[in-house]
Amino acid sequence: MQLTVYLAGQIHDDWRRDIKSKADEKQLPVTFVSPQENHALSDDIGEKILGDQPGQVERDDAASSINNFRTKILLNKSDAAIAYFGESYKQWNTAMDAGAAIQAGKPLILIRPESLVHPLKELSNQADVTVETIEQAVEVLAYLYE
Repeated sequence: MQLTVYLAGQIHDDWRRDIKSKADEKQLPVTFVSPQENHALSDDIGEKILGDQPGQVERDDAASSINNFRTKILLNKSDAAIAYFGESYKQWNTAMDAGAAIQAGKPLILIRPESLVHPLKELSNQADVTVETIEQAVEVLAYLYE
């Protein structure tokens, strides 16, 4: 059984590579999709497609509409989602994607360290599984095949 899993979360470090590597080590038949990981392209896509915008607010709005379009399609085509909350970056996009996965009825694995238990308690309560590490999230996926 081949699964497609949407990897929701910030694009500033290589946490997705870690998940993909650990899934490959276990030879899991999983295809991963995600937001645009090229940060500059993600920020510039509105102007790249729609042309110069009159200000930063309009520039951000144009880019976000196209990024949201991408996210909606990839998330809706996915069988499940993993939302990663780390210590280093603001996590607004992760929270938005996790909420969208919940609303779409997609099974959700939430990864969050112990330090974020309190601020993520409501979101964690809505997720199907909450874990603290990437390794644990991959183990949840692997359990599907046992």
